[in-house]
Amino acid sequence: MRLSVRISPVEPGVYELPEQCPYPDCEGRYFEVHQEHCAKAIRDPKYEDVEAQRHRCLRCGRTFRVYPKGVSRAQQSDALKAFSVLLYVLGLSYGAVSEALMALQLLLGQALYLGKTTVYRNVQAAGQAARRLRRAWIQQGRKIRVLGADLTRVRCQGESLVVGVVVDDVTGIELSVDILDDESADTQVAWLREIADLVGAEVLSSDDADAFKTAADELGLEQQICRAHVTPNVLDRVAELTTQALENPDPMPSQMTVSPEQLVVDLQTIQGIIEGHPHDGEQQLAGLYERYCFAPAPQEGEKATMWYRTRLLALHLWDNWARLTLYLHWQGADGERIDGTNNACERAIGWGVKERYRSMRGYKRQQSVLNVSTLLGWLGDQPASYDLSQLVAA
Repeated sequence: MRLSVRISPVEPGVYELPEQCPYPDCEGRYFEVHQEHCAKAIRDPKYEDVEAQRHRCLRCGRTFRVYPKGVSRAQQSDALKAFSVLLYVLGLSYGAVSEALMALQLLLGQALYLGKTTVYRNVQAAGQAARRLRRAWIQQGRKIRVLGADLTRVRCQGESLVVGVVVDDVTGIELSVDILDDESADTQVAWLREIADLVGAEVLSSDDADAFKTAADELGLEQQICRAHVTPNVLDRVAELTTQALENPDPMPSQMTVSPEQLVVDLQTIQGIIEGHPHDGEQQLAGLYERYCFAPAPQEGEKATMWYRTRLLALHLWDNWARLTLYLHWQGADGERIDGTNNACERAIGWGVKERYRSMRGYKRQQSVLNVSTLLGWLGDQPASYDLSQLVAA
């Protein structure tokens, strides 16, 4: 995963007062300096210590510390937190990040070492911050007309978890990462309903799974089935049936008058339809289905004949023609277009979920799955030189 981020350093002379008294039972907004030059030791690539200030609330009379920009009550600076998160995102384990910081400490002579538990906490906190920022970004009333959705699996404590990812299919921006109970249609309807309503979605882009079709219909969304999923599967089926028709054809059913040679021609027609999506493709598929609609279904214990399999293939494509070709004519109110694939969601899964997961033996907590995946997706969507310190500032 390629990232272009920056880490803001500590600024010892810059102090930012809170807008409101930090004590929960006080709403004071005016403060005065109570004490200056309060020394605070920190772990940071550049500074060993900084000077904090103590301010007094003019309403409740209590005092509180104000730290320089990039410093909090924690022993580590925001810059060191961000650096530890970056090392993890780039592929190091929690323990390896700790060892790398120890090596840098010996090299630079600065207090940089963090235990692997502290690194873990930094990463989880950054992931939680990314989830809050993503949710706030979506809730700003953004109109996202096309949702891309897909499922994947990861292991957590030895169990396989279903992870659902939703993206803006036009821009590729990740919108949500969630853990689902299962892959059923009911679960997907409940999962997608909230975000579809929140962003005013009109179209769902997905793979060919029946559960996604049910979800689209239940939510009143048009659907684009990914051509990159369907086309190779159809071509494989066509090749298999063509080989059988040429080399070892099944006996012709008594209800039909189609020869094996005609079946090969019809399969070539199906191949041309699925590759080219012609304007009359739906009519051609309807005609093909009518030709094979009398092919009998197999009896219990029998294998489906090439005639019946061709019938099912033509029927499946005919039934889903509108879902396969929505991209040809759909256009959003602001000129948005879709390419007919679910590649945007596939990329989000590859970069945000799978790439970091490949080097792991699995997760120990479900919340870690959400935090790490959202963190990676958030960083991947940010512009060049995004300040990583924003995710770790207290």
